[in-house]
Amino acid sequence: MSRSPLPSAGRLTAALTLVSATALLATGCTAASAEGEPAASEPVKIAGIEITVDEDAAALLPPEIADAGSVKVATDAPYAPFEMFTEEGSDELTGVDVDLGRAIGAKLGVDFEFEQQAFDGIIPALQAGNFDATITAMTSSVERMEVLTFVDYSASGTGILTAAGNPEGIEGFLDLCGADVAVQAATSQVDLVNDVWQGECEANGLEPIALSEFPSDADAQLAITSGKAIASLLTKPSAGYVAKTTNDGKTFEVVEDPEAPNGYDATLNGIGVLKDDPAFAEAIQAALQSLMDDGTYEAILDQYGVTGIGIDEATINGAASS
Repeated sequence: MSRSPLPSAGRLTAALTLVSATALLATGCTAASAEGEPAASEPVKIAGIEITVDEDAAALLPPEIADAGSVKVATDAPYAPFEMFTEEGSDELTGVDVDLGRAIGAKLGVDFEFEQQAFDGIIPALQAGNFDATITAMTSSVERMEVLTFVDYSASGTGILTAAGNPEGIEGFLDLCGADVAVQAATSQVDLVNDVWQGECEANGLEPIALSEFPSDADAQLAITSGKAIASLLTKPSAGYVAKTTNDGKTFEVVEDPEAPNGYDATLNGIGVLKDDPAFAEAIQAALQSLMDDGTYEAILDQYGVTGIGIDEATINGAASS
């Protein structure tokens, strides 16, 4: 999850602004014509913009997807502001990824139907045929490209979340050496610590980071408030959102390291489909580029205060060439 990156180039976010969850508008299923081309559908309104089918993008859909009229999308919520529940106790989802996925579906004339799936089980679930795609702030890593093709849609790096007031005086990742730090299991933050930061601790004559892995980001954040960890690691956009929205900003704080203003090792995040389904990836890429060209993409990011994670072009497996 970018849930964050192995070292790679990428452009990334500025500060997040507090936004409220917006009501979701469900897209209507679109029937396929006898020729296998999607029929016209009613416009879908997202971020205040009416979205209609982009016929060129829709023509790229594999026939089985076009005929089904829907795409099953795996996501792991909550991971604000990318995917989260509209309210406590609800199973209705909102967030950057959800709105963007539904907007892509509207461009393609099919429904993108999001379903909950634990992050470490997403790729196996795709391989088992339980889902058609995943949109869940997943880092477009070269390692994951052995299984998935990524349509890149944003860029983000790792942030450090600590208690409000930063009582430990953390200024950068080296201040985590020798300390208890929490992280969600199976995220790239785990790789960043184990593959990069631990070596930096050793090179500077410091004790290694005592990293504890938890099932969710919420559990990792609880480790801070319960005194079990001095910080947790997650993408900087998510860290900023959590800091701003939890208890009116009185519980958490994001460490601002001038050496990594957009997060550590910023890298691309992608919409993942199985590697053996390149036509589907190309259809998603075309739909996403259409959203970028007409301003809908930026409007969705702005709705959640994360325009800084935007990229200029919808690429496929962009991290492989960076």
